[in-house]
Amino acid sequence: MNAISLFSSAGIGDLGLHTNGINTVVNSEILPDRMELFSANFPQSKNFLGDIWETKEDIIKYYKENYDEELFLLLATPPCQGMSPNGAGKLLSEYRKGLRPKLDERNRLIIPTLDVITALKPKWVVFENVPKMKDTVILDENDRLVNIIEYIRERLGTDYVGGAEVVDVADYGVPQNRKRLITIFTRSEVGKEYFDITGSFIPESTHSQNGKNGKRKWLTLREAIFGLPELEGRKGKEKDSSFHELHFVNLLDDKKYTWVKHTPEGDTAFNNQCINPHCGFAGNRKHGATIDKKDGINKYNTDTPLYCEKCNSLLPRPYTEDKSGNIRIMKGYTSAYKRMFWDEPASTLTMNFQYACSDNKLHPEQNRVLSIYEATIIQTINNYNYSFKINGKLVKTGLIRDSIGESVPPKLIDMVCSNILSIERVEHNRFKDAYKQLALL
Repeated sequence: MNAISLFSSAGIGDLGLHTNGINTVVNSEILPDRMELFSANFPQSKNFLGDIWETKEDIIKYYKENYDEELFLLLATPPCQGMSPNGAGKLLSEYRKGLRPKLDERNRLIIPTLDVITALKPKWVVFENVPKMKDTVILDENDRLVNIIEYIRERLGTDYVGGAEVVDVADYGVPQNRKRLITIFTRSEVGKEYFDITGSFIPESTHSQNGKNGKRKWLTLREAIFGLPELEGRKGKEKDSSFHELHFVNLLDDKKYTWVKHTPEGDTAFNNQCINPHCGFAGNRKHGATIDKKDGINKYNTDTPLYCEKCNSLLPRPYTEDKSGNIRIMKGYTSAYKRMFWDEPASTLTMNFQYACSDNKLHPEQNRVLSIYEATIIQTINNYNYSFKINGKLVKTGLIRDSIGESVPPKLIDMVCSNILSIERVEHNRFKDAYKQLALL
């Protein structure tokens, strides 16, 4: 079974294909460093480096000239930075008045993606992106404002059936709360019958927050990373190469280390209380955010105290200092400089997960951020055979961090593909009548 991977990044999502015997034979990526990592892990794939607007015809031509069998699956994970439902109504209003709205061009990458799909007609099409994609609008090739999902439906036509659904990867045994939009379409006859009965191609979840109805409870950070060698964000304590070459963290300067050190589990350093041994006042006002009723924007408080309201000692809270030595509370939301909970899944990993100021990324107990190795566990990469080495040498830390942060957990793609294959199996048809009976009930 052949697959094409578009916007493939470093190929972490493709692990979910390969473990199901679906082989990526063509991949497309615009960033050379990601492409090098992909190639190192999937050397059998033909690489197309560059802007997909420019490479799409070469991708189509290459597959048609080198493969007689139908393309089984196309996986596309377009960049999500431009995806936003904000102001969709206003955009439509401007457009109807004859005004050309300003839109993020990255969202229009769906157009060349559909050009490849309609030319090669894969049996299955899988898109993975942020939930906001569902409500994002673009200007199509005819300069018409249209919702992305509806655009996909129009371009695929009646040959394909499917839809888009938001899932939380924690519901599939990933120790992380990360919501993604999974969009699946097929022209498979058995797939069409299945969708007609069930209305979905998304696999049944295996976990839930409370573990009810026969499901297991969400996997927590404690279950995922507890007991690993301890690290600190201090020189000489920031890595343990004898345990694993990826078990290391960024260093914290003295100020940040103090803020982190006094932050309780599940709380933010903005709420830290007095550490003056002669005071220890624990009633200082905490940081917070409020909704601005005028514009509806969530704004963080600007009057959060930086000095103890009882003894006037400097609190171990994030602050900035100007050239004159004046300090003020740092601008930031309650999720910045915040520890995670041991007994909950991790928050969503991003490309900033190794920065203390990033949302909810501090280790639940130790004075540091997550290590790279811990991130591979939380993202389920360590469940698969993947290497961050090229020619036997680890690539730069920034590339590893960014590749992890921008990837989809391969376990989710694994389960999606496993469900697709179960639908495709002939023996699945034995249950067709039973599905129909359930649908009638």
